[in-house]
Amino acid sequence: MVRILFFILLVLALALGFAWLADRPGELSLIWQGQLIEMSLMRAATILISLFAAILIVAWLIRTLWLSPHTVTRYFRARKRDRGYQALSTGLIAAGAGDAALARKMAGRTRGLISADQEPLIHLLEAQTALIEGKYDDARKKFELMADDPETRELGLRGLYLEAKRLGANEAARQYAERAAEKAPHLSWATLATLDQRSQAGQWDEAIRLLDQSRTANVLDKKEANRKKAVLLTARATGKLEADPKAARDDALAALKLDDRLVPAALTAAKALFREDNLRKGASVLEKVWKQDPHPELARLYVRARGGDSAVDRLKRAKRLETLRGNNAVSLATVAEAALEARELALARSKAEAAARLAPSESIFLLIADIEEADTGDEGRIRHWMAQALRSPRDPAWTADGVTSPTWLPVSPVSGRLDAFEWKEPPSPLAGTTEEGRVSVDEAIRSLPPVAPEHPVAVREAPATPKAEENGPVLEAERPIPTPTAITVPERKETAAPPSKSEGTAAEDEEAAPFFGRPPDDPGVRDGAVEDGNKASFRLF
Repeated sequence: MVRILFFILLVLALALGFAWLADRPGELSLIWQGQLIEMSLMRAATILISLFAAILIVAWLIRTLWLSPHTVTRYFRARKRDRGYQALSTGLIAAGAGDAALARKMAGRTRGLISADQEPLIHLLEAQTALIEGKYDDARKKFELMADDPETRELGLRGLYLEAKRLGANEAARQYAERAAEKAPHLSWATLATLDQRSQAGQWDEAIRLLDQSRTANVLDKKEANRKKAVLLTARATGKLEADPKAARDDALAALKLDDRLVPAALTAAKALFREDNLRKGASVLEKVWKQDPHPELARLYVRARGGDSAVDRLKRAKRLETLRGNNAVSLATVAEAALEARELALARSKAEAAARLAPSESIFLLIADIEEADTGDEGRIRHWMAQALRSPRDPAWTADGVTSPTWLPVSPVSGRLDAFEWKEPPSPLAGTTEEGRVSVDEAIRSLPPVAPEHPVAVREAPATPKAEENGPVLEAERPIPTPTAITVPERKETAAPPSKSEGTAAEDEEAAPFFGRPPDDPGVRDGAVEDGNKASFRLF
């Protein structure tokens, strides 16, 4: 572009010069060797410029002829180099696609066309080809050569790091990552690998320092860096909680400033504040996080923040959490547990059933079973809810890489990855489990077996048939269904379903089908349901 512009300007200057001479005519006289030479000024200028152009053309021809051998050599060299780069490109594509034969062929062709000193990518192609062919020792040697070369140092260190991780040599991998992070702090893989390894070793101070350096170098974005630093501060605070509650409190509060939804940081900060007898501030920390993300561990710590509280006081604190985040399954379950401890069974049952309607889970049905045991004590109804718990989704837990932990951990014990644990439903231990057979809570409540009477019931059975008496005692499954003629049930003071609702015709019993599609396997033991004189004898053999 610059040359074209220069040429246009030159032509314009010549045109302007000739136009200026044409407007100012003149004669040029020259005496040379006794001869007088006269011509116009325009003709003289034209001859001078033509002579100058001829000299330039002759000089260009002489230079071209003089440099022609070098030009021809350079042409063939460039052609050879282009063929080599074409082979190198084809080889790298083949190596990426997993074609070991073509990659090896292109690597040999590239070696013959391009010198490895001129193009370091040849080492990469050979290393990748060796990895595809399973020649890991050759690949490691190539990576070591690249690590010694300043141009390919980072590439070689990454290859050595990946090979060390593949072999399980964590110490060697740590050294390679640290070397790469020291030479090139802008490499995200080196920074993250070093950060994970220092976190695995519990070197929280060094990990935080390295993370700050990576934030300065813009290796991580602000949100990710803040999250990781909050996790590191929480881990350090958890380690200091027993020995130095004040330092643990400062670290945990600093972590909450970086990530206000980090539940472990809120738990650690609240525990440290409770140990300093600062109950109000600790409760405010838990309430702030609870409003954003209700968590069972937050509720458990909040309700039992003060050791000397009675069950009624704990129920009041649970109701306080429900007012902060209403219509939530965790809030309702928290109130139900506290109400069960305070023996307010009606409130506990209503809250537990409401929580089960919002988010059915294993723990909520077990809680309803506990409420049933405390309220009615009916074994059939208790087993009904326990069976429903077996069919319900598992409760969320701290899960990372398919492993669950009873408490939050900053690093995964499987992969060593920082901030790997999440509060979610763990994987099912039974392969192929589905949601078939699960019913709604309302249907489960409708299919409950009737409440067993707490007092003895007098039942008079019809006499056995002669055929049954001739064959001797029979199993109870073969015995005819007794026909009750007189039933006397004392009045119950507690709130329960009246016996008349459960005593109907066979058609009414079929309409209220249990949640399994049939009556429970074991409806429970009914005390005194049969008189002593009418007890059935069993023939086992």
